[in-house]
Amino acid sequence: MGEILGPRMNDNVVSRFFGGPPLAVVVKLILLSIVVGVILAALDLDPLHMIRSIERLARAIWDMGFDAVVWVWRYFVLGAILVIPIWLIVRLVRRASGRA
Repeated sequence: MGEILGPRMNDNVVSRFFGGPPLAVVVKLILLSIVVGVILAALDLDPLHMIRSIERLARAIWDMGFDAVVWVWRYFVLGAILVIPIWLIVRLVRRASGRA
C-alpha cells in the first residue's frame, strides 16, 4: 500500500511546486516566453547578448530550411531568459512563505 501512495505523493509535490499540472505549466511558460520574446525583440533589447548566439543558431537552422522553427525558437529563448528565472523565484518565494 505504501508503494501505491508513494508515486501519488510525489506527483502531488511536483504539482504543488509547479503550481498546477506540470505539463500545463510548461506549456504556459513556453507561450509566455514566446510573447515576452516578441516584446523584447520589438523593443530591441538584448539581454546578456543572447541575440548573437541565437542569430548564429537561427542561421544554421535557416540554412537547413526550417524558417518557422527559427522564428519560434528565437522568440522562445529570448523570452525564456526572463520568464523562467522570474517564475522560479516566485515559486520558491511562495513555497518558502507557505503559500504554495
